[in-house]
Formats: sequence, structure tokens, C-alpha cells
Amino acid sequence: MIAQAASAFALVLALGACVAPVPMPAPVPAAEGDTRAAALRETPLPPGAAEAFVAVVARVEPVAESLCRAHARAAACDFTIAVDDRPGQPANAFQTLDRRGRPYIVFTTALIAEARNADELAFVMGHEAAHHIAGHIPRRADQALEGAMLAGVLATVAGASPDEVETAQAIGADLAARQYSKDFELEADALGTEIAWLAGFDPVAGAAFFARLPDPGDKFLGSHPPNAQRRAMVASTLAALKAR
Repeated sequence: MIAQAASAFALVLALGACVAPVPMPAPVPAAEGDTRAAALRETPLPPGAAEAFVAVVARVEPVAESLCRAHARAAACDFTIAVDDRPGQPANAFQTLDRRGRPYIVFTTALIAEARNADELAFVMGHEAAHHIAGHIPRRADQALEGAMLAGVLATVAGASPDEVETAQAIGADLAARQYSKDFELEADALGTEIAWLAGFDPVAGAAFFARLPDPGDKFLGSHPPNAQRRAMVASTLAALKAR
């Protein structure tokens, strides 16, 4: 049952939008400074987008790493910023870990191109870094495994077949992982706000990025909270930071 549960929650984790248990094979860490900008200029980006991205990385990455080292939950704090330049990829960014536990933040070139200002890039980067600092990947894994094990036990007691038990475990892992995913997103929004602000950017302007995303509303099994709730979290967090 343990092996079946492990495969069930691994599948659930692989479907996460903002965090993933293993890095995609295509993204490669970009070189630093001018070399990174030169490499990005070879992709179809609007004028100045590569330079803007590099400038944001230079300011946000050290702040994120500093907060990470001050946070007891995260073990590795040496972020690698990578770019997925495969054609046809949607505008997206996510945080993941390599097999040694080193944190990656991956941007697709479509997101870099669609960002309207440096504040949006900084906020997205801060949000993804926050997922790692808050330990969302291991916490999500623990929740999924607990849900899979509980569902498997209940299905076994009810006399389910091995295939039915495996199906129950997959459903249990999914429900357990989703139970706290909205809280994780709001937690990352709050800490991402602090990272962007400490790096000298405007998180409220950065969170305007949400206005151009499809609103998930308040779906029962949704993985992300409503956009309005996320923007309110950013605004309230920034107000608290300024009041300190």
C-alpha cells in the first residue's frame, strides 16, 4: 500500500501549477549578467525585455536568498533562476527543486515577454521564491501522502479491490494536496510581497499581473484563490510592512 500511495501523491504533485517536485528537463540556468541578457536576446522578446529581466534578477535574488537563510524551514537557499525558452510554452513561472534539493525558479520566455513592467517580474519572482522559503513542496508532499494512506486504509477496510484501492489513494492524495493549496498561494503572495518590496519594487503594481489571469473564483477543488483575494493580500501585507 505504501508504494501505491507514493505513486498516487507523486502524480498529484506533478500537476501543481506553482510548485513541482522535480525540475523540467528543458530549463537551463542562464549565465550571469550580460551573458544572460545576450542569451535571452536570441529569443523572440520585446525590445528591452531581456535587460529588464536580468536587472530584476540582480535585485530580487539576493533578497530572497537572505530571507531564506533567516527562515528555519528552508534548508538550501542558493536559488538558480532558469529560463524555459522552448517555443509554444505559455506564460508561466514555477518553483521546483533539483535532485539535491537546490531551489530553481523557472520563467518561460512568454511570461518575460508579457510582463508589463519590472514590478510584475519582481513580484512573480518573489512569489515563487516564497514557495521554497515556506517549504511548500515538502509540505504538499506530506499532505498528499497522508491523504493517500487514509483513503487507502478506508478503501481496504471497505473490501475494495487492489485497483479500487489505488484509485482511492489517488483521489485521497489529490483532495489532501488541494486542501491547503489556496493557503499556500496566499502565503506565497504575502512573503513574495515582502521580497519584492525589500528589493525596491512596488508589489501592488506587480500584483496587477493577476488582473490579466483567468479568475479561478472560489471553486471547491480549485488550487488557487480568487484574484481579488490575492490582490487584497498583497495590499494588506504591503500596508503592514510600511507601518513597521
